[in-house]
Amino acid sequence: MAGSDGILAAPARAAAPFPQPAVRSPRTASDGSRAVLDQVLDVRFTDTAVPGHGTVTTRTYNGTIPGPTLRVRAGDALWLTQVNGLPPNPPHHGDHNRPHQPNTFNLHTHGLHVSPSGDADNILRLFPPRTADEAAAGAPEPRYLTTVEIPPGHPAGTFWYHPHAHGATAGQIVGGMAGVIVVEGDVDEVPQIKAAADLVVCVNELKLRDGKVPEFTADNSLTGTPSTFTVNGAVNPTLALRPGEVQRWRLVAATGFTTLALQVVGREKKLTLHQIAMDGVTFPAPVATETVSLAVGNRADVLVRGGEAGTYELRAKGVRVPLMTIEVAGEAVQPPMELPTALPQGKPFLDEKDITDPGGDRKVVFHVDANVFEQPFPHAYRILGSHPTPAADPGGDLTRDRAYGLFHPEHANHTLELGTVERWTVHTDDTMPAFHHPFHLHTNHVLVTHRNGERLDPPVWQDTVDLAGGRPGDTVTLLVKFEDFTGRTVLHCHQLQHEDLGMMQLVDLVQPRRPQEPSRPAEPGRPGPLGG
Repeated sequence: MAGSDGILAAPARAAAPFPQPAVRSPRTASDGSRAVLDQVLDVRFTDTAVPGHGTVTTRTYNGTIPGPTLRVRAGDALWLTQVNGLPPNPPHHGDHNRPHQPNTFNLHTHGLHVSPSGDADNILRLFPPRTADEAAAGAPEPRYLTTVEIPPGHPAGTFWYHPHAHGATAGQIVGGMAGVIVVEGDVDEVPQIKAAADLVVCVNELKLRDGKVPEFTADNSLTGTPSTFTVNGAVNPTLALRPGEVQRWRLVAATGFTTLALQVVGREKKLTLHQIAMDGVTFPAPVATETVSLAVGNRADVLVRGGEAGTYELRAKGVRVPLMTIEVAGEAVQPPMELPTALPQGKPFLDEKDITDPGGDRKVVFHVDANVFEQPFPHAYRILGSHPTPAADPGGDLTRDRAYGLFHPEHANHTLELGTVERWTVHTDDTMPAFHHPFHLHTNHVLVTHRNGERLDPPVWQDTVDLAGGRPGDTVTLLVKFEDFTGRTVLHCHQLQHEDLGMMQLVDLVQPRRPQEPSRPAEPGRPGPLGG
């Protein structure tokens, strides 16, 4: 094309397509009994180009950030073979609530209602690399199988997977070890949703210094490293949206430290986010909002309709740069694509009348005792409330106790019977609003009924619930029903550095007791002794 001076101008460069993770789907068994997604997840250090950082070397799944998206349906099975191609671990002989074994991992299918036992969603398993002797001898890289049976009737929605080896989780996730799980189902058949483009928007939070993730050798090793945010592995990618077009965005906060209060902001206007699900559970009806808040680990499905042409940005409060750019341009869709008014609710609500033991409420309190231990990890990240881990020295200074309220792999803080419904109060007593403690319970979703004393109408199903500090800090009230699966699992703070440093509790899901086996009442007083 000739310019005004007669010189040919270079053609405009086409915008790169909006990136999407690789997709893996199941194969149906030859007898038609069920579909199985048989996938290898190869974990090793990978060189990745990150704008502003050049080439960085981090642990990844299959060489990409994020790993492949796994698309399944209720009743399918996941067979995930994980190859540990990482170097041998350095020796560790210290506290289990300190960073250790950085090249050991396992797998958590975050948000799926599946078994926490055996070779399923069992985060108490460990997948270590070869030892130094094995590597020197040329032994094959170890392979570990995770098999997850997704129950018939499982809610359709957006979930994710990530490593969960205690003491190594934070450093692995901030290098990009994460991927999305999509369970397809009824909500996908709603005509207005079926007509919309279905896009994964996976936000990873990377901690990069000198081309790699810093070793977690001190309390501020990761928190003192600036965050780099990617969407589907790209820094600020561009998404095309036509005026009047509706797209479905599966927003995934695959972060380790940062809460994301998300808005789509233009020069003069914002685009409305029509939220249809939270943490993989579909709402009864869309909720129109300007802001969708995602704690570390949350997911939200939203419908977005292109409005006035122009450039918009997906921004998170407190993050200086946009996460992605949205170009609303092109021929308008006429008439504009419709939005649904009703949805197939993903899970029926619970009610206070469903509580099995009205006098048996549980309380979880996230609490930090600052500067009570020696450097380089001076802070104690505890879970207190009604069932803290007992103290090593019950008569001593509990603020300096090395066991009280800290994770112990052999102490079950909560024994929970299948079929029971309980009310829990979860609170943070931190006073700084920027200090978040996201509560995450494995295996069973919780129904958030109240926040800071105010009833939510309607309540919201979540598997991860944000709590910010303040004067006072946030308090939420939850209802939870323990269903289908027995075994040991955990609850914890999903600010993953806190979890690695002990802000976690062991949960034992058990069959109901027989009537002749009454529970033994807890004795009043200070906690009993437990060695660290």
